[in-house]
Amino acid sequence: MLHSARIVPAPITDHRSHKRLNNRIEASHRHTRRREKIMGRFKSPGHAQRFLATHDQITTLFRPKRHRLSARSFLHAITDAFSFWTDYAANLTA
Repeated sequence: MLHSARIVPAPITDHRSHKRLNNRIEASHRHTRRREKIMGRFKSPGHAQRFLATHDQITTLFRPKRHRLSARSFLHAITDAFSFWTDYAANLTA
């Protein structure tokens, strides 16, 4: 008959349990979780990785952190993003 071993916490670590204690850690993984959810919709991990590598760069370019910018700064960021994209697309087709 097998008995499960009882896990004894290490004496030097502080083991606290509270229902909101882990929220900051989980919030930092939010972007990773969103990527994992999107990756589940692809047929192969390689295809998902190729798509998401490009998608993340484009998303970062066209979606600046709006809550950190004033309206004028946001307008400049979007204008710069579109001008960069126009130049980049022109270089690809040339």
